[in-house]
Amino acid sequence: MVRSMTAFARKEQQEQWGQVCWELRSVNHRYLDINIRLPEEFRNVEVTIREKLQAKLKRGKIDCTLYFKENYANDTDFTLNLSVVKKLLEAVNSINSLTGVSQKPSALDILHWQGVMETNKLDNEALQAVILQHFDTALTDLITQREREGQQLAELLKQRCETIVEQVAKVKTVLPDILQAQRDRLYTRLAELKELNHERIEQEIAIIAQKMDVAEELDRMGVHIDDIQHILNQAQNGAIGRRLDFMVQELHREANTLGAKSNHIDTTRSAVDLKVLIDQMREQIQNIE
Repeated sequence: MVRSMTAFARKEQQEQWGQVCWELRSVNHRYLDINIRLPEEFRNVEVTIREKLQAKLKRGKIDCTLYFKENYANDTDFTLNLSVVKKLLEAVNSINSLTGVSQKPSALDILHWQGVMETNKLDNEALQAVILQHFDTALTDLITQREREGQQLAELLKQRCETIVEQVAKVKTVLPDILQAQRDRLYTRLAELKELNHERIEQEIAIIAQKMDVAEELDRMGVHIDDIQHILNQAQNGAIGRRLDFMVQELHREANTLGAKSNHIDTTRSAVDLKVLIDQMREQIQNIE
């Protein structure tokens, strides 16, 4: 399955204890670059998240963010930590003895002191399990989007391949006519000479034909196109973007050689058209995993 590296997934879920939201963003990158942002209380699941991403994705810059909002309205049961209160009062009495100033804290002041009031804490282990479950759903959605866009890119690449095949066939068809036109033009220019060295003329024509011979380049382009189509049709859950990028580089090199050898307007136009098609393929391949 061909996958794009560009996708976005969001999984938001309201639970009794609060709200959890995962956001996963993916863009193209040469390697797999993972950036995870988690609330401090869930830092211990970062390794698990990273392993899950590495197991499912091969390339791309991945931004993974968890938003967590606890529902404090459900924390109706409070516990008064009397040991903290006693230590706090003992500390106040000690300070009063040293300063000679008698000042007693109010009950509200004591309640505001950190650690005096304790609320029922959520089961952190169970909470993490739910959060990881929602992450799996978000990751599945991200992969689905990558595969959907990847299939669209694959179809566009196949269309470009078919057009390149047509251009190559067109050049192969006109090459004999171009060579014959060169031959006729050379004879016409030399027709005014009194003596024609036909052997010399044929040698010149052979040199011209050799310089114009792009059959090898055209054949290699055909082989590269077959390889690209094979990669697209046989793509599994692996990274194929780099292989495709290499094949397109080879195509571009053959198209450059075709343009360099061309001395006829038809082959020059075909070389330009091929470069345009290959550049379009290169841009699309940049987004393939």
